[in-house]
Amino acid sequence: MPEVALPEVALQNVTPQAGDPAERHREPTAADVLEVIRSLLLELHPERRRSPAVDLDSDLERDLGLDSLGRAELLLRLSRRFRILLPERLIGEASTPDDLLAALRSAGAAPRPGAVPSRTEALPPASEPHRAETWPEVLAFHVRHHPDRPHLRLREGPDAETVLTYADLDRRARRVAAGLLGHGLAPGDRVAIMLPTGPDFFPAFFGCLLAGGVPVPLYPPFRRAQVQDHLERQAGILTNAAPGILITDSAVAPFARLLPDRVEGLRVLTTAADLADAEPLAEPVPATGASLALIQYTSGSTGDPKGVTLTHANLLANVRAMGEALGASSADVVVSWLPLYHDMGLIGCWLGSLYFGAPAVILPPLAFLADPGSWLWAIHRHRGTISAAPNFAYELCLKSLRDEDVAGLDLGSLRVLTNGAEPVSPDTLARFARRFGAFGLQASALTPVYGLAECAVGLAFPPLGRGPRIDWIDRAALSREGTARPAPPGEAGSTAFAACGRPLRGHQIRIVDEAGRELPERREGRLQFRGPSATAGYFRKPEATRVLFAGDWLESGDLAYMAGGDVYVTGRTKDIVIRAGRKIHPHELEEAAGAVEGVRKGCVAAFACPDPKTGTERLILAAETRLTDAPALADLRRALARAAGAVLDQPPDEILLCAPHSVPKTSSGKIRRAAARALYEAGELGRAQPALRAQLAGLAVAGIAARLRRIGRLWSDACYAALWWGVLGGLGAVLWLLVLVLPNRTWRYAALRAGSRAFFRLTGTPLAVEGRPMARAAIVVANHASYLDAAVLAAVLPGTPVFLAKHELARQRVAGPFLRRLGTAFVHRGTAEGVAETQQVLARVRAGEQLVAFPEGTFTRNPGLLGFHLGAFLDACRADIPVVPVAITGTRSLLRADQWFPRRGAVGVQFGEPIAPDGSDFHAAIRLRDRARAAILARCGEPDLADESVIPSAPPTA
Repeated sequence: MPEVALPEVALQNVTPQAGDPAERHREPTAADVLEVIRSLLLELHPERRRSPAVDLDSDLERDLGLDSLGRAELLLRLSRRFRILLPERLIGEASTPDDLLAALRSAGAAPRPGAVPSRTEALPPASEPHRAETWPEVLAFHVRHHPDRPHLRLREGPDAETVLTYADLDRRARRVAAGLLGHGLAPGDRVAIMLPTGPDFFPAFFGCLLAGGVPVPLYPPFRRAQVQDHLERQAGILTNAAPGILITDSAVAPFARLLPDRVEGLRVLTTAADLADAEPLAEPVPATGASLALIQYTSGSTGDPKGVTLTHANLLANVRAMGEALGASSADVVVSWLPLYHDMGLIGCWLGSLYFGAPAVILPPLAFLADPGSWLWAIHRHRGTISAAPNFAYELCLKSLRDEDVAGLDLGSLRVLTNGAEPVSPDTLARFARRFGAFGLQASALTPVYGLAECAVGLAFPPLGRGPRIDWIDRAALSREGTARPAPPGEAGSTAFAACGRPLRGHQIRIVDEAGRELPERREGRLQFRGPSATAGYFRKPEATRVLFAGDWLESGDLAYMAGGDVYVTGRTKDIVIRAGRKIHPHELEEAAGAVEGVRKGCVAAFACPDPKTGTERLILAAETRLTDAPALADLRRALARAAGAVLDQPPDEILLCAPHSVPKTSSGKIRRAAARALYEAGELGRAQPALRAQLAGLAVAGIAARLRRIGRLWSDACYAALWWGVLGGLGAVLWLLVLVLPNRTWRYAALRAGSRAFFRLTGTPLAVEGRPMARAAIVVANHASYLDAAVLAAVLPGTPVFLAKHELARQRVAGPFLRRLGTAFVHRGTAEGVAETQQVLARVRAGEQLVAFPEGTFTRNPGLLGFHLGAFLDACRADIPVVPVAITGTRSLLRADQWFPRRGAVGVQFGEPIAPDGSDFHAAIRLRDRARAAILARCGEPDLADESVIPSAPPTA
C-alpha cells in the first residue's frame, strides 16, 4: 500500500524498576531531563563511546539529531518517569530540553495505565449508496436517509472529542463550498488543503468537491518553528498542482502569504474558518464519475513531484472493492490515526467509513506517535472492528508499550487489522499476534495487504479471516535465478514473505520479466496491474505518465511473485526508500547533502537497508569528503543531518563519511546506489581504497554474472517458446489430418490421445495423474485455467469421451470439422436450440457415453475457480449417473489467457471419487454441483472466485 508520511525509527523502551525515579513523585529538574535525553541518545547511537554534550539550549533536531519518532519516544519516557501527562503537540513544538522542562513543570499528572470503560453506541443498520456516481452523491445519500447518524469522532485530547454527524459534515461543507465559489473557483480548479487532522479538514475536503473543485491534500508542517522551511519545500508540489486557492489554518496562514510570489496562479490564501462565514451552498456543482476528484501527491516527492489523478469513479470502485473484500458494513467501527494527506488514511479509512455508513474514530497522528497505546485503547473504548497501519506502527507498539500500559486492554472486537503501505514483516506479524493475542486479538484479524497510490489505495487483499500466510523460500534461488523455491521454515539460507492476497474484484495483477512477458508462478518479476481504480496518469507529467504505462497495464515499481493466487512483494525496481511508511527519493537528499561545504559534489549516495528491529528501512547517507580531522568530521556530520532534515523533516539513520572515490559510480558518473548498499552490508563502504577497489571489482563481476544469467534465461525462454509452437504446429497438422481421415471414433481418439501425450513429452511438460478415470458412463467436470486443459484431458481420459463445447466452435473452419469428427456435443446456452441440444446430450449420456465439461464456461488470466454453470449437473441428475470431479493444475502458468508465450512447467491431473446424485430435481443438481466444485477447489490450489462477475478473457475451448 502507498506510503504513510511519518518519519523513521521505532526505539526500545526501558521499563522502570521499583525504586527508580519512575516510582517517585517529585519536581522534575534540569539534570533529570538531560539524563533521560543522554540515555536515549546512547541507545540511538551505540557506536558513541560517551554521552554526547547536551544542555538545556541544545536543539533537539539540529544538535541532537532527534527526528519525530525520536522526540515522540523522548516525550513518552519523560511522561513515564515523572508520571506527568505531556501534550502530543510538544513533538512538533518543543525545540530544546528547556522547552520540555517547562512543559513538565506545568503539566498535570498522568492517569495510571489501566482499563478504561468501553463506549459503544448501538446504531441501526444503514444502507449503502450503490447507485452513487460521485462522492457528493454519497454524502447526500446518507444525509437524506440518516442525517443525525454519527459519522466522525475526532479525538482532540485524552478525554475530549468532537462528533460530526452526516448533517454536520454536509452543512459545514456547503458553507466552505460557497466560500470557495465566492473566491472564483471554477469547475476542475485545484484547491490545496494544508490542514492537520481535525474538524476543519473534512468540511474543507468535501466543500471543495461540492464546489466542483479538485482537492489536493498536502503534508502540513510538522514543526511550527519550521513552517517557512516547510512551505518552501511544498512549492514544487504547488507549482505542479497549480491551485488557485490554498486552505490552511491560522498558524500557517501568515507564512503562506509569501507563496503567491513563488507559485504562479495561487491567488487566494484562506482558512476553513474564513470560508465557513458564507451562506451554505444550495446545490452542488454538477459532476460525473469521470470528473477528477483527487490529486494525490506521494510524500517525499518535493524535487520532482508526481500527483496521481483519481476520478470519482476510481475512488468509488476502490472503496467498494475493498469493502467487499473486508466484508465492511454500517455495523463496523473504523479506528484510524493515519494522516489524512495519505491515501490509506484518507481513502481507506475515512472515505471507506463514509461510504458504508460506519462510524469512524479519528486520532491525530501525533497522538499515536506520542503514545502508541492511544491507538489500541481507542479500539478498546469504541469497540473498533477495522483499523489499519504500516508495519512500523506494529513494531512501535511492540517496543514502546509495557505490560502496565495495556493492562485491561480488550482487542476482541477487531475483525480486520490491515498491515500495508510498506514491506510487511512476517516476524512483526507473528510477534504482534503473540503479544496482543493475550488481549483478545484474533490472529485471523491480522491482514497483510498491498496497494499503491496509482491504484487509489488498495490492490490486493487476502480472503477475509484467513490470517497471515507466510511463504518460506530459498534466498539464493531468488537472488540468483529469480525463482521463489520453497524452503523449510527458519532454516539458514531461507527467507520469508507475507502473502498480500489476490487482486480486488475487477482488478488484475501480472508478473512480467524484463522483456515484458508474463511469468509463471513462483518467478520473480515486475508487478503490473490494471483495473477500475487505476489512475489515468500523473497530473501535468506526460513523460512520467508514459513511463507508468506498459500498454494498458501500469507499472507498480515493485518486484513480486505469485503463488497459489497470492501476490508476494519482494522488493522494488526503483531506488525509492520507504522509511516508517514514507517514500523518500534518494536524489533529493543526495543533492542537498552535496551542497554542504566539505562534501565532494556528486559523490553522495542515499540508500535503504532493511532493519528487522524496527520493522521498516534504515536510511543510510554516504558522502565523500577530503576532511580527516575528527572535530571537522563531527561538524560535517551535524551539517549533513541539518541538510537532510531541511529536505525530509528527518535525519538519516546513519551518516558515513568516506574517503574520496569510495562511493561507487557508473562509467558515466551516476551513483550506483545498489552497489553502495552491497558494500555497506558487506562492511566495506568507506574502507581503504585498495580494499574498496577489490570489492567494486567483485561487485562488477557479480553484476555481470547476474546480467548474463538474466539474458540467458530470456534467451532460453524464447527458444523454448519457439520449440513449443513448432511442436504444436507440426503435431497439430498431423492430428487434424488423421482425425479427418480415420474411419471411426475409437481410432480418432487413439490418435488424439497419442498425439497429446507426445506434445507434452516433446515440450518437456511432465504430466502427473492421480486417481483413476472411470471407463463407464459418467460426466467428467474439470476446472478451466488455460487453453491447454482440453488437450490435457484428451491425453489422460480413456475411451471416446464426448466433450461439451459452445456452438460457436462448430462454425470455425479449422476447429469445426475436427471437433465434429471427434463427436463433440455443441450446445447453445439459454436459447430454444439449447433446450433441444440438451435433450440430445441427455440421450447420449443415457446411452452410456462419457461426457466431459468445463462448468466454469470460460477461463481468465487471474488465478481462481469461478462459479459453475448448472447444465452438466442437471444432466447427471436426470440420467442418474455420477459426476467425476477433476482438478487440473499448472496449465495456467504454462499458457494464460491473452498470452501466447508459453512457459516451462508441470501439469497435474487429480481424479476425485465419483459423486452420485441424490435426486433428479433442480435442488439435487445444485447439491451435486456444490459437492463437485468443493472437491475441485480443494485440489486445484487456486482461490475461490465463485462470486466473481467475469468477462471472458479468452474464447472457451472444447
